[in-house]
Formats: sequence, C-alpha cells, structure tokens
Amino acid sequence: MSDKVTAPAAASLEEIQQGWHELRLRVGQLEAEKSVLEQENKALRMLLERVIEHRQKSHSELVFILTNLASKLPISDIGGIVAKLVEHNTNATHFLVGLIKGTSETHLPAPELLKTLEQSKRDLAAAIKSLVEEFLQLEPPLEPAMLRGFVEAPEQFFTPRNVRAIRCYMKGQLPRERIVREYGEQALLFLNDVTTDPKLNPRPKPDEIALAFKSDFEALLEQNPAALPDKRQELKELYQKVQRSKAPTEQARHQRNTFQRLSFLLDLLYYYEGKNNEPIDVIFAQRLPALIEQLVLGGPHDSLDEKLIAQSEQLMGYVINHDHRLMIINNVGKASETGKTLKYLLRLRGERTPDIHQVIIEFLRHLLPAPPQKPPPPAALAAIFRLLPVELQRTVCKAIIQSDRLRKDDALALGKAVGDALGLTGLVEEAKAEAEITPEVERQQAWMRIKDLMGRRSDPSTVATAIRDRLHAKYDAEEIRQSWMTLIDAEPIAFIRIFCQIPYLPNGTTDAIARTVMETYVHRLTHEKYVTTYNKVVTSLRNMFAAKPDSPTLVNFMALVRWVSPEAATKLGADIGMPA
Repeated sequence: MSDKVTAPAAASLEEIQQGWHELRLRVGQLEAEKSVLEQENKALRMLLERVIEHRQKSHSELVFILTNLASKLPISDIGGIVAKLVEHNTNATHFLVGLIKGTSETHLPAPELLKTLEQSKRDLAAAIKSLVEEFLQLEPPLEPAMLRGFVEAPEQFFTPRNVRAIRCYMKGQLPRERIVREYGEQALLFLNDVTTDPKLNPRPKPDEIALAFKSDFEALLEQNPAALPDKRQELKELYQKVQRSKAPTEQARHQRNTFQRLSFLLDLLYYYEGKNNEPIDVIFAQRLPALIEQLVLGGPHDSLDEKLIAQSEQLMGYVINHDHRLMIINNVGKASETGKTLKYLLRLRGERTPDIHQVIIEFLRHLLPAPPQKPPPPAALAAIFRLLPVELQRTVCKAIIQSDRLRKDDALALGKAVGDALGLTGLVEEAKAEAEITPEVERQQAWMRIKDLMGRRSDPSTVATAIRDRLHAKYDAEEIRQSWMTLIDAEPIAFIRIFCQIPYLPNGTTDAIARTVMETYVHRLTHEKYVTTYNKVVTSLRNMFAAKPDSPTLVNFMALVRWVSPEAATKLGADIGMPA
C-alpha cells in the first residue's frame, strides 16, 4: 500500500491580497534592521581601528622609553636588550595589523618571562612532590594525607586548619581536633591542654586547642589498659614520632630542614600562582629570608655548613627575578652576626654583580672589628673563606692586605696568614702590584664606590660612614672637595639626611674632624657657585617645614648649620620661611 502525498492547495487571490501588506511590512522591517546592523558594524570597526592604532603608538612609546633606560646599562648589555625590544615591537605591530585585516593565522609569541614563569611553576611542582615523599620517609608527626594533599593543591598549605597543624608540629604539639578525630575523647587522658589558660585564654575554640603528651605518657598508658583498646599502638607510635622530632639529633634536624625547604617552595609557588595578595616585600623580605636563615643556622651550633648553604642557593634558584633573589639575601642576618656573615657569603657565591668590590669591603668591615679590638684569628677567617669559590678566596685575601681597617703591617700579616691557611701563594706580590696606582686614580675609585652607594639608595648612615672612613684615611683639602662634589650628586633629601649623619660616630660621639668638614660644606652650599644645589636643598627643606615644622631631620639639619655658621642658618631659615 503506497502513501499518497497531497500537494497543498494554491492560495486564493483574496488570501494573497490580505497577506501582501503584512509581507511588505516584514520586509521593510528587515531592511531597516539590516541598515542599522551595517552602521553598527562600521562604527565598531572604526572604534577597533582607533584602539589598535592607539595601542601601536603607546607600545612604540613604551619601547622607546625602555630603550633609553637600557642605554644606561653597561655597553656589553645594550645590544642584546635593544634587539629584543625591537623584535618584540615588530611582532606586536604585525599582530595588531593582522587584527585589522582579519588574518586568523597571525599570532603573537608568548613573552619569555611568561615561558620562564610557567616552566618555573612546573619545576616547583615537581620539587614539591619529591620533597613531600622525602619528608614522609622521615616519619614526621603530621598526617600523611595532609602532606600528600600539598602536591595536588599547594594552596591547602595556607588553610587555617593546616596552618594550626604545622604550628603545632614546630612546637612539638598536636591539634586537639586531630586527636579526637583519630583516637576519640579517651585519648585526651594522656595529653595536656597547652592552650586554655584561666586568665589569658579561658574559653578557646575547640578546633584551636593544642595538646602536648604528658611527661609520664608511657607509664600512664600502662596504668590504663582499658583505655583505647584498638588504638593504643597507634597512639604510642605518634608519641614516639613527636619525641623524635623534638630531640636534638641529626635525624630531627634533617626532618626540620626538609620541612623548611618544602615551606619555601610552597610559599613561592603560591605567590607565582597569583593567589597571594600580599605585597612583594612581605614574602621576599620577611618570610623567605627567615626560612633561609632557619635552614642554614637552625642547628645546635651557630656555624655555617656548606651543604646547607648549597641547599639554600638551590631554593633561591627557583626565584625568577634577580632583584627578588637579592631582596631575600639582603634581608638575611638581621638577628645575628653569623646570619650577617651568611648574607655576604650568599652575595659573593651567587651571580656576579658590578659592585662585588664594594660587597667585599663591607664583608671585611663586618668580619674585622675596628681598633682597638683584635681581629679574628686567621684559622677562623680561613674557615669562612673556604665557603667561597677559589678565585674569590684570593680576591678577599688581597682585600685584607689592602684593608684600611687595620694598620698596614697588621693587615699584611693577617692577609698572608689567611692565605697560607687556604693554600694560596703570591698574595703579597699581587696585592702590591694592584696597589701601584696613582693617588688620583685611587681617589676616583674610592669616591666612585661612595657614589655607587648613593645611587643604590643605601642607608644615609652607611653613606656617611663611608665618607668619614675615606676622610680619615686621606684627610686633605682635595679629599674634602671631592667629598662635597660627590655629595651634591645625590638627591636633595638624600643630601640632607647624609649631611645630618656625617658628624656622628656609631657610638653616638661627634667625629673629631666633623666641624671642619661641616664648615666647608656649609660655606660651599651658600656660595653663589652652587646656587642650583642651594635652591634644591631649600625647596626640599621648605616642603619638609610645610608638612611637619618639627620634623627631626629639619631640626637636626638647621642645628648643624647653626653649629658651624649662625649667619648661614639665619639665611637658610629666612629662605625656608621659618620664624627667626
């Protein structure tokens, strides 16, 4: 049986006439909408072209500014940096032109920094996984599931629950919530509550209470055989893990070092993932330097171990930005002399910097106390210098021979003794050959180092100390003139702060040559030859007076000027607008 398809009946003339007006209205409406869409498309294209054109101009201006900044770098670095900037600008231009023309195959290469960031995050994730496994093999009193969770989700390291567990681990304690969850309420019989205090913390939250095993835990466990019949062995093993982690043994220190390395990597990865909203200095100037210091100096003896220093350098190798690595190193050692020694060792062992000579001078100033104190024995200095590369050992020993921290004969004897302990020969001859430079060249080098300190925005007291040390070593009219020429190159506010620090020695007394030097400075400042410097200083002081009339810096500066020249102080006060 076949299906029959019936054709629709043809529309009558009357029906066509009735629908004609409606059809004309629909077609007219569609044509109007089409015209509106065409106008919108033209407007959008014009707006897109204007945005792309503006982007091209702003990007070219940015590249031009960066090129000007790069031109101030050493000549050996300029060519490569400028070539990369021009190449990046060309690629960006091609990409933007492709957007206008609609070529879909146009693509912009990913910036090298983003490639490095992604690779660094992959390296950090792999290193975290390895350290977690190493840490678990050391049997810490932490939950294995929590530690393995850091591999899949590193941000869990910063959750309040895990932070409390880690804080308890560092103190040899345990969270109450874990004990109750794993062993039940009966296990609280064997632990002391170290959080609840009748006066300071009478009602803490249950999930914030920390517990510690009682001192007679093992005897107490034997006296209560009915308690925890199924989990007695597990609780005893946990007690043993806590005791092993607190013991002053090499295994316990290895466990803590492994955890500190893991904390460093997790903190850094959390920052690179963009989940840390804290300022840069919080992580790179506070937390990470503290972890480095705990890693290297966390042992029972306040000494330096090359193996631990190498581990800290390996951790800092994951930091992408060179300035961030320097920030970590420069904030190490604020609490101890050994930590400060570690800071200089990390600076000298790391990437070579243009100011390495200045770093060595500061390192020796740290190691060699000022007279009349005696310097450390050669064996102690040699033990520190062995942690440096061999080529730097020779440089540091020659710097001791040429140091102005000791008398010439004492510096020569100490440098030679340290070199003999390190197995270095020919130091005296090389030091004498390097010292054979003209006084003018030596003066220029000395003041260039001080100018470099000011360029790196060092602390005003540090710059003032360097100026005083140089004037004491070479005290004549030319040196004072050179110190003034160096000082006026600083910014006005830096000039004022360094000026205020120059008379005062670290022990609070006034330097013997301070009055003569300050008189020279004030005379030159008010001389018409240096009117430009005078106007800048007056403007800065005037702004300081307007913001805070009793500013300590302003008061100290005016007091020092009045000390050496009341006339100059009167003139300055009038120009600033201070009352007589």
